[in-house]
Amino acid sequence: MTGDLAKDEAIDSAAEGVEVIVHCAGTARGDEDKARHLARSASRAGVEHLVFISVVGAERIPVVSAVDRALFGYFASKLAAERVVADSGVPWTTLRATQFYDLILKTARQMAKMPLIPTPGFRFQPVDTGEVAARLVELALSAPAGLVPDLAGPRVYEIAELLRGYLQARGKRRPLMPVRIPGRAARAVRSGANLAPDGAVGRKTWEEFLGEQIGSSSGRRAASSAG
Repeated sequence: MTGDLAKDEAIDSAAEGVEVIVHCAGTARGDEDKARHLARSASRAGVEHLVFISVVGAERIPVVSAVDRALFGYFASKLAAERVVADSGVPWTTLRATQFYDLILKTARQMAKMPLIPTPGFRFQPVDTGEVAARLVELALSAPAGLVPDLAGPRVYEIAELLRGYLQARGKRRPLMPVRIPGRAARAVRSGANLAPDGAVGRKTWEEFLGEQIGSSSGRRAASSAG
């Protein structure tokens, strides 16, 4: 069954006969509408449990200015979607997680292409997607619980530390240049609004994740060359 949450197409038929829905679709724009379309269909279908994945800091990072929206609009979008889920009338559970290692890796790859890498004074507590998925399964198989404790990785990293780890793993050298991002959202992130020290239940570190990802990709390249 294929549907389109953005266009509200085939969602009713997809939800029919379903007891539990885990809503993982998310973008920086339109999250609220996607959640509304899904929640409405879930309500019509009599779904017994709607599980939603959100982001740590959604309620603590103010998105007001154009700069806020450009860089941190995802937080506001997730918060709006959270409220839709909570007000839907469908029994619900929302889990807030920190940034995924996959996203940090994608960002590091893009930034490493620059001859000089800007590094705002942000800190992150990234987490492995597999650990988040396991928690979502656990929640989906349990009774609706509302907003549950945050889930975060085991360590807090400066963004420069994450980038240096990536560069070192790839055998690259790039100068890092500290920059300061303006705006209320950036100030909140600098203060740690995106962190969850009490939710540091993830086990896999950034270094371990890099070893798996970069080591495996190097192995594939070597196998391809040998073939």
